[in-house]
Amino acid sequence: MGAVLGLGVGVGLVLIACAFVLPRPVSREPRLLLQPLLARAGLADVRPAGLVAVSAACGLISFVAVQVLSRTAPVALAFGAIGGYLPFAVLRGRARRRQREFAEVWPEAVDNLASGIRAGLALPEALAGLAVRGPEPLRASFAAFSLDYQASGRFVDALDRLKERLADPVGDRVVEALRVAREVGGGDLGRLLRSLSSFLRDDARTRSELESRQAWTINGARLAVAAPWLVLLMLSFQRDVIGRYATGAGVVVLLGGAGMCAAAYWLMMRIGRLPVERRILR
Repeated sequence: MGAVLGLGVGVGLVLIACAFVLPRPVSREPRLLLQPLLARAGLADVRPAGLVAVSAACGLISFVAVQVLSRTAPVALAFGAIGGYLPFAVLRGRARRRQREFAEVWPEAVDNLASGIRAGLALPEALAGLAVRGPEPLRASFAAFSLDYQASGRFVDALDRLKERLADPVGDRVVEALRVAREVGGGDLGRLLRSLSSFLRDDARTRSELESRQAWTINGARLAVAAPWLVLLMLSFQRDVIGRYATGAGVVVLLGGAGMCAAAYWLMMRIGRLPVERRILR
């Protein structure tokens, strides 16, 4: 029994030592959760620290402005938190709009690519041609792909960097289909591209119809959440009324209202949301 206990202690000490001595594997995934969000919004060159700094500045400006207006610290802190969250909300909205815009133009891009293949162009040349003939939202990414391929001559590496710039689920599928076609010989590449274009067009049409019906739910949820805080902001012009929120009971009312608004908004968005396509081919 003592030998087994000693062996277990020795193995444990060795494992602990290995955790500090052996080099750690380098993860290819970004360490910060903000970096994928910036990439989806088309701001991959912006550092997460810059976004945090902008958020802090917005929160501070909101806090100071409401504090000067109402002279009530709890109310100012509430609006400071709202102001600090505003850049993240704008960034998420930008990411959703960009993904929706890409979903609408990908069928056209795939059609142009298929036309180039039928015209006898090599696959890298057809992809580079999308920088000129492709849809406007995708031209910058394919122009960068063309420069990468001309500089290195490595098609696979240029495709990987293209996928990182796009940061789009549909773009991942297109890139991986092209990679497979390139590696296995792609005799039916034209047929594959035509089938992919038809599928993407049907998917974009269906999602557009669902999103148009969902819009009233989202707008209603946002209006319901914003209304109490707009009323509170208007009350800031009446200092004898807004000053009551500086008491203990007023703080409880603010915290309770914020919690109920957050829970109601989350529940409404949860009920009315559509399935979000994830990047599973990164």
